[in-house]
Amino acid sequence: MSAFEGRGADVPTWQPGGLRAPISTAAPSKFVPLPFRFTLLLRLLFEAADTLDSSPISSMTVEVAPTPSRQRRTEFYRSTEDEPHILRRKQILEKHPEIEKLFGHDSRPVPIVICLVLSQVAIAYFQKSWSWGMFFLVAYAYGGTVAHSLSLMTHEVSHNLVFAGKEANEAFGIFCNIGMGLPSSTMFKRYHMEHHLFQGDDERDVDIPTYWEGNVFTNSVLKLIWLMLQPLFYSIRPLIIRPKTPMAADMINNATILLSDAMIFYFCGWRGVFYLVMSTLLGLGLHPCAGHFVSEHYVFTEGYETYSYYGPLNLVCWNVGYHNEHHDFPRVPGWRLPQVKAMAPEFYDNLPCYTSWTYVLFKYITDPSIGPFSRVRRSKISSKNQ
Repeated sequence: MSAFEGRGADVPTWQPGGLRAPISTAAPSKFVPLPFRFTLLLRLLFEAADTLDSSPISSMTVEVAPTPSRQRRTEFYRSTEDEPHILRRKQILEKHPEIEKLFGHDSRPVPIVICLVLSQVAIAYFQKSWSWGMFFLVAYAYGGTVAHSLSLMTHEVSHNLVFAGKEANEAFGIFCNIGMGLPSSTMFKRYHMEHHLFQGDDERDVDIPTYWEGNVFTNSVLKLIWLMLQPLFYSIRPLIIRPKTPMAADMINNATILLSDAMIFYFCGWRGVFYLVMSTLLGLGLHPCAGHFVSEHYVFTEGYETYSYYGPLNLVCWNVGYHNEHHDFPRVPGWRLPQVKAMAPEFYDNLPCYTSWTYVLFKYITDPSIGPFSRVRRSKISSKNQ
């Protein structure tokens, strides 16, 4: 059954790779309800983005099925089982021990990242004569994509996957933050390691939204706002619900970015710093690349809590879309994750997955059964089996 079959002719239908059906087969009406007009506008906007963020669905791709009930959730999914990747990792390695050869670091992205940071600094300088329209267009289309790519490189270094040594990875993550205008790399690592060790844990997985978010952002308009403000929630939520004492690396990270921002302010003016910060906020907000925030662990198909994305934006996101593969083998660098899937196809080809992050964002906004509560929570998890 297709992801949207059986919903009625008057419901906008969307499949990975773009729109596949007319909005309505009913007779035209002069009056169009406001919520429907809002959905139609979103549909047209997302269709334009989706042409760049989709790839043909192979015969092995499993489309995501709808939640049986389209009623708004008022509680998280609860699980009494261990997070799924511990057992999967053991099973896969028993059958495919050759995957261990993929473990280690991969420094091939380094020159690309250096060019991305330098390009952001160059734009921060040359934007001085631009109109505000051009400023925000570039900040969203190019700067947002680059800033998101740099943020996901800090994800790579949080796993020590770029260099052999921990210190070199930390330093490179701080360097990435120069192109983002905001410090985040070292503190992100501390929280992200807990996300892997304690996926879904009530106390220690701060990747999960709070009850306040679930109770406030309840309809399409509010969920759209929530997505636009995602970088703020993603950065502030951990500091509120699970604060950590800053360590030396965090202080170095903060001081380095404060210094680099000061230098950009001196040579490029305040708009130069504003460009870097806006690129980050726009790129981690309502942006095609930011679809991975939702696609990775939000439950679109009951019974599954991690989803992979096999689309073209993996090229600029270091294959973070291969998310089942990443959680199964966090010691495999992003550029090698497609090899994991190729080595063990029987473990991945039948899992629900996506070919468009744009589709994920559209469905998240417009489907009332999906929202901040669409995450799996479990009671305290032991790390002994990790």
